[in-house]
Amino acid sequence: MSDKKSSKGVSETSLLTIAFVVLKLCRVIDWSWWWVLSPVWIVLALYILVAIIIAIIAIIKSDE
Repeated sequence: MSDKKSSKGVSETSLLTIAFVVLKLCRVIDWSWWWVLSPVWIVLALYILVAIIIAIIAIIKSDE
């Protein structure tokens, strides 16, 4: 038996993005598309920031 865990659901970020897009298209909110899609780019920016921090720590550790 394999103990693989896979995500079959929708993430909170996806749900929030879909909700914002639907509200924007139904003209309930009058936000710019930058803010409507902000859940996606904020999460992406956080992943990039963490990757940069890990890379910096790895470089510092390799110099020791």
